[in-house]
Amino acid sequence: MDLELDELSVVMDGRSLVRGLSLEVPDGQVVGLVGPNGSGKSTALRCVYRALRPSSGTVWVGEQDLTRLPMRRSAQTIAAMTQDGGIDFDFTVEEVVALGRAPHLRGNQALSGRERDLCERAMDQLDIRHLAHRGVLTLSGGERQRVLLARALVQEPEILVLDEPTNHLDVRHQVDLLSLLRGAGLTVLVVLHDLNLAAAACDRLGVLSQGRLVASGAPVDVLTTQLVGDVFGVTASVVPHPLTGDPQLLYSLNSAR
Repeated sequence: MDLELDELSVVMDGRSLVRGLSLEVPDGQVVGLVGPNGSGKSTALRCVYRALRPSSGTVWVGEQDLTRLPMRRSAQTIAAMTQDGGIDFDFTVEEVVALGRAPHLRGNQALSGRERDLCERAMDQLDIRHLAHRGVLTLSGGERQRVLLARALVQEPEILVLDEPTNHLDVRHQVDLLSLLRGAGLTVLVVLHDLNLAAAACDRLGVLSQGRLVASGAPVDVLTTQLVGDVFGVTASVVPHPLTGDPQLLYSLNSAR
């Protein structure tokens, strides 16, 4: 299912956090939002998973205005993994993962056999099956991240929205998670801070600066020395990955402008 942000703007307390953002996420593609801290990335995502209503503009889901979708239907269509998606109660891992089925259930309806299998498969995919009976409050930050992504996958969404999903993850699980997203066949909008991971994982990138989209396109076209310097304030050398050809950025510690 296509996702489109159409002239999206967000004003809060007199400050423009997002300014006329237009970005297309075609069906089945992974599109990354990158930019400095405070550039409006998370704010834009909050409009997609309906935690925030834009001041103007429209989020289109397929051909429908997101605000006109019933909340239950939008929860079945869009799954989100957020920065502030903490868990305050010590549910077990398998209980948290099963919560992903909530938009599809009525009241205290029990999970079907198919849904239990779906939960187990998601835990296998995220390498957390061995944690199934652990309380989530006993887990490391990286383990919790994987639990939250498993919950999102169990939701069986058509659109997946993720805000810095690789936070707290070790290198292996960063690569595994992004590889999973690449192969999931879902429409994915993801915020990433690591530009090299973004270049490897995303079909297209949108670059935000001070709430505005300043560049969009294939990573090889977007991640230039000039843009990285102008937007992020660092000097970087851009080289092709020796195996994939994806652009990779090389920095030195004294490269900040």
